Amino acid sequence: MASNQTGISSILVGYSVILGIVGDIVRVQVSEAKSGNGAAPCLEDLAVVEAVDGSLSLAQVIGIKRDVVALQVFGGTRGISTDSTVRFLGHPMQASYSHNILGRVFRGTGEPIDGGPDLSNDPKVTIGGPSVNPMRRVLASKMIRTNVPMIDVFNCLVESQKIPIFSVSGEPFNQLLARIGIQADADVIVFGGMGLIFDDYYFFRKAFEEAGMFTRTVMFVNQASDPVVERLLIPDLALAVAENIAVDERKRVLVLLSDMTAFADALKEVSIAMDQVPANRGYPGDLYSQLASRYEKACDYAQGGSVTILTVTTMPGDDVTHPVPDNTGYITEGQFYLHNGVIDPFGSLSRLKQHVIGTVTREDHNQIMNTMIRFYSQAKDAQQKQAMSFELSVFDQKLLKFGQLFRDRFMDINVSLPLEQALDLCWQTLGECFEPQELLMKQGLVDKYFPRSKATTNPTPTNATPTNATP
Repeated sequence: MASNQTGISSILVGYSVILGIVGDIVRVQVSEAKSGNGAAPCLEDLAVVEAVDGSLSLAQVIGIKRDVVALQVFGGTRGISTDSTVRFLGHPMQASYSHNILGRVFRGTGEPIDGGPDLSNDPKVTIGGPSVNPMRRVLASKMIRTNVPMIDVFNCLVESQKIPIFSVSGEPFNQLLARIGIQADADVIVFGGMGLIFDDYYFFRKAFEEAGMFTRTVMFVNQASDPVVERLLIPDLALAVAENIAVDERKRVLVLLSDMTAFADALKEVSIAMDQVPANRGYPGDLYSQLASRYEKACDYAQGGSVTILTVTTMPGDDVTHPVPDNTGYITEGQFYLHNGVIDPFGSLSRLKQHVIGTVTREDHNQIMNTMIRFYSQAKDAQQKQAMSFELSVFDQKLLKFGQLFRDRFMDINVSLPLEQALDLCWQTLGECFEPQELLMKQGLVDKYFPRSKATTNPTPTNATPTNATP
C-alpha cells in the first residue's frame, strides 16, 4: 500500500524534523506555520515516511501534543532514520468496499494477500467511525442458528448480539469459531484474524473454501510474523466492511474475530512505546473504551440488515479476572466458555436468548432448556457422591446415566444438529433416563413431547411425586 503513495507523496508537504524513533513509533515536529493551511494532521490520519534511500513506509497518527506528532509505522522502523521525511495524506485508513471483495483475503493494511486482482481503483470506506445512532437500531428479536446444540438449545446466538468465546491456549476455539461461521444462517461472513500462526490462517481459509462459502466471505488477516501494529486495524477493517454490507445490501453479516487478547496486547505495546501511564497489568487505561468501540458496532438496523459479532478471547492462565476478559464481560451480552474441549453449560450465558426462546423457537424450548441444565447440575452432584464413595440412590444412578448422555450428545463441539432435532433429542434423552413424573415440567408439554413408548409403558399416577428429585 505504501508503494501506491509514490505519486501523491511528491506533491505533499514534507516534514523532516524527526525528534526520535522508539520501537515502531516515530515522533516528528510539525511547525504551526506549515500546518496552519488547513492540512494539519489529525488523529488516525495516514502518513508516508520516506527513508533516505527513497523507500516508503505507511504510518498512522496515534498522538498529537502541540507541534509534535507521533506516528506508528506499520512495517516497522527498520531503515528509517532521523533524516527521513514525513508526508501526511490527510485521511484515515480506508478499506476497499465493492462486490469484488467477497472471496478475498486482505492484510492489516488493507492490501490483498491472496494474489487476486488489484483493488486499488475500487471504492473505499473509512474505518473506525462511530457506532450506530440508537434511533436507527431495533430490538434484537431474530435467532442465528448455528446447529451447535450447546448454543442453539441452551444459549441462543441472537442477531445483532456481541458475544465472546472465553477460552485458553490449546483449546479448539478456532475450530469452534470456524464451525459456527460455516453453519450459521448468515448471508455474509467477515473474518478478522489477529496474530494468527500460518497454520491457523490456512485452517480458516481451507475450512471456508471446503464448505463452499468462500465466495461470501471476506478475510482480514494479521499473521504472527506481520507487524504488531496491523493487529490494531484488523477489527476496524472487518467491522467497516460489515457495516456497509449490512446497510447497503441489507444482509445479515456475522463478524468473526480471533483473538481479541492479541488485539489488547498490541494496544499495550503501543501505549508503552508512547510512555503512557500503565493501568492494570500494563494495559492502557482506555482498554475498556477501545474494546467497547469495536463491540458496539453490533447492530440490527431498522431499515434492514444486521451485524453480529462473535469473538475469541483467550484468558492467560485461565484467569477470568485478567483485564481483557474482565473488561469484555462488562461490554458484551454474555459469553461462551470453552473448557476441556466442550462448551461449559454453567459458565456460558446469552443475555439476549429470552428474546427468541419460545417466540421464534418451539414452545417447549424454554422448559426443556431449564430441565436439561437442572438435571445435568444434579448429575454433577451425583458424580461427586460417587467419587467420595457415598451410597447412591436409584435416582442418582439415573442422573449418572443422564450426565453421560448429555456430554456425549450435546456438549461435544463436533455435534451438529438443527434446533428442532436437538430439542427432540433432549426429550429422547429424558425419556431414556427418567419417568414422566420426575421431570417437574408443564404437564401439557410432557403429554405432547415426551416419548410415547415410555409414557405408555410407565403410566404416570395422578398423585405421584418424585421422592429423590429436587427442583
